[in-house]
Amino acid sequence: MNKIWMPLALLLCGAPAAAHVTVSPAAAPAGAYVRLAFGVPHGCRGSATTEVVLRLPHEALIGAKPMPKPGWVLTIERKPLERPFELHGRRIADSVAEIRWRGGPLAHEHYDEFVLAGKLADAAAGPLRVEVLQTCESGRNDWTGAAGSESPAPVLEVQPAAGHRHH
Repeated sequence: MNKIWMPLALLLCGAPAAAHVTVSPAAAPAGAYVRLAFGVPHGCRGSATTEVVLRLPHEALIGAKPMPKPGWVLTIERKPLERPFELHGRRIADSVAEIRWRGGPLAHEHYDEFVLAGKLADAAAGPLRVEVLQTCESGRNDWTGAAGSESPAPVLEVQPAAGHRHH
């Protein structure tokens, strides 16, 4: 295959990394309010997805709010923060640690996104790993590994804080 057609073939066939759960955007500044979309590109070995769980670094991503999805039931688990703080005149003592969407099913052949909004902590600069547990009608995928592994967790690259933090 010549050099011109190789990139097109990879795009049409899907590069190997496209088979993993992804987060979009890939980067955001510390202290910013963000909308994060976790893309689930397939089920488990041909089986439809029936549950998606996001395990959040609740000290670094504050007050996550999931977007409801028709046909899916939402469950939220909160955990106390080591260092409570003030935000918009309110004392924040805990944060969302886990979000669970159960339902669907999302066919193996289909793609969907599971979305949340939240605030990145002011001191959150660096890679922010979010473990994703995907349960299917038959089997499961745990996207919890390190970068380069067979089942890597999606990573948001949190950049040093920008001047203006309210977006």
